[in-house]
Amino acid sequence: MSRARRSQVARLVGILCALFLVAAPAWPQTLEWTLATEFPATSMAGEGLQHLAEALGQTSGGRIAAKPSFDAESGVRSAGMPTAVASGFVTVGDAIDGALRGFHPVFILPSLPFLVTSTDDALRLYHAARPTYEKVFADSGQRLLYVTPWPASGIWAKKPITQPDDLRGLAIRVYDPVGLKVLRAAGAKPERLIFGEAVSRIKEGSIAAVLSTGDNDAGRRLWEYLPHFTEITYIVPLSFATLNLETWKRLPGDLQRAVGEAAAATEERQWRAVRARIDENYAGLRANGVTITTTISPALRRTFTRAARSAEVAWQNLVGPTGQHILARYRQPAGKP
Repeated sequence: MSRARRSQVARLVGILCALFLVAAPAWPQTLEWTLATEFPATSMAGEGLQHLAEALGQTSGGRIAAKPSFDAESGVRSAGMPTAVASGFVTVGDAIDGALRGFHPVFILPSLPFLVTSTDDALRLYHAARPTYEKVFADSGQRLLYVTPWPASGIWAKKPITQPDDLRGLAIRVYDPVGLKVLRAAGAKPERLIFGEAVSRIKEGSIAAVLSTGDNDAGRRLWEYLPHFTEITYIVPLSFATLNLETWKRLPGDLQRAVGEAAAATEERQWRAVRARIDENYAGLRANGVTITTTISPALRRTFTRAARSAEVAWQNLVGPTGQHILARYRQPAGKP
């Protein structure tokens, strides 16, 4: 090869190397993400993070390696998760709605009692509110990936609670200030207690009922003393999984699509799984002698709805016109835009 030819080849190689360096990504071949929740791996939220981690590995072709942590191993609980995600302390964080009410009042919405009467209702309410959730998170440096629904709360008692008279004067444990007001307005005698306190108070006889989920973890501590569970669909709680917004923006287009696909698959899985979880919970309760009542009288449903109205109005006053628009979308007849 002539000297001139060798010079041409060298220049060509140099140009190709320069082009490769320009085109090469500025991020490592494998991105390591941390995923965190305060809940156990066996909880609905824990299962969601595990599914997301696996889905990210698949949709990204192994370019995103996500490691979930549970039981607040990261040192962050739900109330602190928005700050942890926005600051990049964790890449993806899962937080329960009730702990986010101090972050923004729109997250009180899933905790409004008796607004939904089924898991399908809860899904429709979420779809109506999702654009607002997305904006609130984006304004604080996060991107909403998906939500996780939890089994609805019901009433554990010594007999079924199906009529207004069954509720009247009932000494019942509730877990938040809204429940205190709503159950009192419905005629009960509620007391706000953490779950552990409720169990000891049942044993001593100072309370006779507990507002709680039908999940087996709760059931194992309650069914010996309160052998009846009445499904009232008090609320369907949601957990929110968000991604650090700057991390999202730095991703190339194909990885953004991969993350979107993994998040969508996880959300679909979670709404499907909660229905199966409820069936599994009920089977476990029945196997341990719990009587499950899934229908309450129209009169008791009306009592609950009237009692909860003030909580809904108070929330709308906090959120303003946005809240009214969300509820209008949720309540519009099917098939109308």
